[in-house]
Amino acid sequence: MLSQLTAEIGPAWAWILAGLLLMGTELALPGVFLVWLGLAALLTGLLAALVTLPWQAQLLVFAGLAVVSVALASRLTKRPISGLNRADRGLIGREGMLTTDIVGGTGTICFDDTLWRITGPDLPAGSRVRVTGMTGTMLTVAAV
Repeated sequence: MLSQLTAEIGPAWAWILAGLLLMGTELALPGVFLVWLGLAALLTGLLAALVTLPWQAQLLVFAGLAVVSVALASRLTKRPISGLNRADRGLIGREGMLTTDIVGGTGTICFDDTLWRITGPDLPAGSRVRVTGMTGTMLTVAAV
């Protein structure tokens, strides 16, 4: 079916149609990713309209343009592609009770279902503290 459609409308128009479909799908889905793949497909279609290329070359052009457009978009938005699992964003400023004594500057506290190692002033277990910073996986706390 796809090969029949491509034969009827030509490979350039098939790429352009695919690009428009990808960009249109972006409206229904969250995020901004398919628009860059759609742009790569549109550019591949325009190139295929100007230069006769075998289908293998068209796929390579699309793959290269897709990688370049996604990398460029990532750089333009100045957001890292992966920003998951950043516990520090939700812990700093949070208050809780010490699980164990802080002795010699170290102790533990439990937030949600995770036991965290902490540094701070010596305090007995059960004391109320606030997270003021994070170094690696060690939280820094201060008495409330």
